[in-house]
Parts: sequence; structure tokens; C-alpha cells
Amino acid sequence: MEFILNLVHKLLNSYLPHIATTALIHFMPLYLFIKFLYFIFRSIFIENVAGKVVVITGASSGIGEHLAYEYAKKGARLVLAARRHKSLEQVADMAYWLGSPHVISVHADVSKVEDCKRLIDETITNFGRLDHLVSNAAVTPLYMFEDLVDVTNAAPAMDINFWGAVYTTHFAIPYLKETKGKIVAITSSASYLPAARISFYNASKAALISFFETLRVELGTQIGITIVTPGLTESEMTKGKFLTTEGKLEVDQVMRDVEMSATPILPVEKSARSIVNSACRGDKYLTEPPWFKAFFIYVLFFPEVVDWFQHWFLIPGPGKPAVESPSKILLDVTGLQKYVYPESLLSPHIKV
Repeated sequence: MEFILNLVHKLLNSYLPHIATTALIHFMPLYLFIKFLYFIFRSIFIENVAGKVVVITGASSGIGEHLAYEYAKKGARLVLAARRHKSLEQVADMAYWLGSPHVISVHADVSKVEDCKRLIDETITNFGRLDHLVSNAAVTPLYMFEDLVDVTNAAPAMDINFWGAVYTTHFAIPYLKETKGKIVAITSSASYLPAARISFYNASKAALISFFETLRVELGTQIGITIVTPGLTESEMTKGKFLTTEGKLEVDQVMRDVEMSATPILPVEKSARSIVNSACRGDKYLTEPPWFKAFFIYVLFFPEVVDWFQHWFLIPGPGKPAVESPSKILLDVTGLQKYVYPESLLSPHIKV
């Protein structure tokens, strides 16, 4: 038996890669053509969400806030959730003004399973249905892994970014099945791009992608799942709001500049509009801005080069402060910040 098993593995190792490559070359053009036709079909018969019920977590600012506005413009009824009550009420008022016929706000911490259950329960109590669940809440720890003294201070990255989405999805699935609804998972292009200092954020977003891809297989066509991998987008994160080694949320625009350098940051309105349209089309994936897809190709085909560049670009020499990294020097010398950052990101002001 061992001989046969070894022979099978030897044959697979010898021939399967060649067969797969040949099949890819021959069938890829046809596959892309069919995929393009299907995209046209979905674009023509895009979902009308007027009167439908949409739950959005992390809705008090950034992408979540503007997703609420885009759904409101389409006439959806909204359930907005976040930890900051005052900011959430302001977003709810604006969403109502923009066209949502009914908006409720739920003060909730998605890292707590009981809050996630209450969020879905209140949705059903008020509306009797659920059509779209948008999992957007997230925090971003920013530090070198070795600088972390108490490793448990990094737990919010998984508790909020990953488990928050899992909890709400768990309670929402029975109702989404009834409406053949959709899940919109806001992950990140950082899930496959190994940028220094955001290891926990990267890991949480990678876990989120793997979870929802597997869930898509389990659910089949019962619930649509759109996985969004945004690039750098105008938000409180790109304004410099990070989780410190002490487990506190603080604004540090100097370290923001070190980490993001001269990378163009997408205005949040454009990102939110693309995400809502993508969800209504029933897309499986969306990367916004689209040019961020190039990084995936670099990581896939040139991983050693990407690792070397990221280390050289983001980390200064031994004993030097982070502000002396090439990424910060490039931004300071060129003065590109005022051209590639939306104006709102130049101020350290954060909503309360």
C-alpha cells in the first residue's frame, strides 16, 4: 500500500502541474469571456434595494458611514451599529435625510457576542426581515511585533475584525436565507500584502477572507457573499487612528506617514459607491481601487522581492527611529502628501 501511495504522489507531482498549466492556457480565454458576459448580465439586472433592510457594523465613520449614505440614496432601510453613540446618531440622521425611509441606530460592540445577537434581534423586531449584512467594524494595531510587551493587548484585532463579523453572521444567516440576501465582508488588501507593523491587522483580515470563502462554499446559492479588499481608503485608519501596544486607540499621524508614505489614498465616497454597486450586482470579489490588484500579482510571482522591498522601505536601520525609514523620507522630500491624501486626512480630528 505504501508503494502505491508513493507512486500516486510521484505521478501527481510529475504531471499535475503541467496538466494544470496547459488547461489554464487553453481555457482561460473562454473562462474570461463567459465571466465578462455574466458581469454584463448582473450589471443589467442589478438588485434594487429600495425598501430592503441593511445592517452595517462600524457605521459611525469612514467606509461604514459612507456605505450607509450610499444605501440610503438607494432607498434602503438601515440598521447602523457602532460603539460611538453620538457619531452614530449623526450618521443615522444624515442617512435619513439622503433618502432612507427608516433608520435605526444600535449602540453595540461587535467583539461581544451578546451585542451581535441583540443587533440582529433588534433588526428583526423592527423590520421583520434582513436583506444585506455589511461587516465593516475594525481596528488597526500599529507596532512591531517585538515591541509588544503584553501580547493580549493585540486581542481586539481579532475580537473586532474577525470574531465581530463571525458573530453577526452567525445570528444573521437564518434571516438572510429567508430573503436570499447578501453578506458584504469588508476585508483589506493588507490580507495578502506583508506590510510591517500591522501583522495583527493583516492576519485578522486574511482570516476573514478565508472564513467567508469557506462559508460561500457551504451556503452555495442561498446567500450571496461579496468579499471586498479595499486598498488605502479615506478613513480614521488612514487619518492615523491606531491601536497602541498598551491597547489604547490613539491618533499618530507621524506613524501614519511612515506606514502609508506616498501611496495614493482613495476618497471614501468613491469606495463606498463601488462597494454598494458591487454587492447589488452580486460580485464575489471587489478590490477598490482596482490598481491595488497589481500588488497581489507581485506577491504571487515575486514574493522574495516584495518581502525585501517592504523591509527596506518601512524599516530603518538598527537603532534608528521609524521616522528615518525610506517611506517617511520619500513623503517628506517630495511633498506628495497634499496631492495623494484627501484633505480630511491632513487633520488629526477624530469623531467622538
